Amino acid sequence: MRIFLDLEGVRTPLHVRQHPRARRASLRLSADGNYVIVVLPPRTRSEEGLAIARAHASWIRAKLDDRPPRVPFADGAVLPVNGQALTVCLVPGGQRGVRTAGDRLLASGPADAVADQIRTWLRTEARRVILLRIAEKAARLVRQPTRVSLRDTRSRWGSCSLKGALSFSWRLILAPAPVLDYVVAHELAHLAHHGHGPAFWTAVGDLCDEISAGRTWLRQHGRSLFRYG
Repeated sequence: MRIFLDLEGVRTPLHVRQHPRARRASLRLSADGNYVIVVLPPRTRSEEGLAIARAHASWIRAKLDDRPPRVPFADGAVLPVNGQALTVCLVPGGQRGVRTAGDRLLASGPADAVADQIRTWLRTEARRVILLRIAEKAARLVRQPTRVSLRDTRSRWGSCSLKGALSFSWRLILAPAPVLDYVVAHELAHLAHHGHGPAFWTAVGDLCDEISAGRTWLRQHGRSLFRYG
């Protein structure tokens, strides 16, 4: 069920859904901060989800107001790429494309195509960096993924399938380098250990020096990665 909340003149999408394992209702913002989610136990009416959201309207509005400002992929934007701040600079004329020059990210081509070009460049850079990390860590683990893909996921930063396929959010390239390193180590460790028991965390620790820092950063600041673009 998808409806809208009117919060003091601000119209916000509200997603209400049931979850088979939910024991009580929960309320949160989506990872990108663009809509409100209410999760209900089975056999709970959707109208109750709307009532819960309305009862917590002040909390929702405060969370919406706390969202960091958006940073469009446009001239003058500063993007944190793998730990380096790059300023987007539009270059008139020339063939379309994106390249780095010191602390600048030069984008050529039509202005209305710049955002897509930068997004494509970031995905390519994310794949390059992640594959480098995988190559180094997989050799130490003596395990190799069957496939590596990048997506713009909202619910998780990485995943490992039972068949050994790894998937990552390309937005990790906008996080500090140790954070990306931790996520790669986490998913690679799942090639050897499917659960999150002691053996799994030992494997992650063998592949990554900053487990706690990476987890803490994502918990506290991960949502900020969705403000870019």
